[in-house]
Amino acid sequence: MSAVTFEAVEKGTELPSLTIHLRRADLVRYAGASGDFNPIHWNARVAQEVGLPDVISHGMLTMALAGRVLTDWLGDPARVVDYSVRFSRPIVVPDTEEGVAVTFGGKVAERLENGTARVDLTAVAEGGKVFGAARAVVRLT
Repeated sequence: MSAVTFEAVEKGTELPSLTIHLRRADLVRYAGASGDFNPIHWNARVAQEVGLPDVISHGMLTMALAGRVLTDWLGDPARVVDYSVRFSRPIVVPDTEEGVAVTFGGKVAERLENGTARVDLTAVAEGGKVFGAARAVVRLT
């Protein structure tokens, strides 16, 4: 993929979307890599005892997967200057072979004068928005 340049990006530019199927095995692998072994991410009984419908994805895993939309588009993760996410709902991961499909996307919300742009990111699972707000500032030069 060729590098994204400031000249080629306009406000409203849509980033290529990415659909990921999250499965329980993904949550177990992420728990091992991150050290986050909270049982709401792997034990349905515990998740339900605290009022969740079932096991949910780690928020930071969801945030990282959304970040792939940025890094795939930019071609270089070092071009992500700032990135923040506010979650509006969890992603429930059923104990099925298919798991849950999560679609990530993004749109350039603003070009900034210093060769950067603000990108608003989205995540949708089971027809609902996962992010209340997700924004990144990226270098385009």
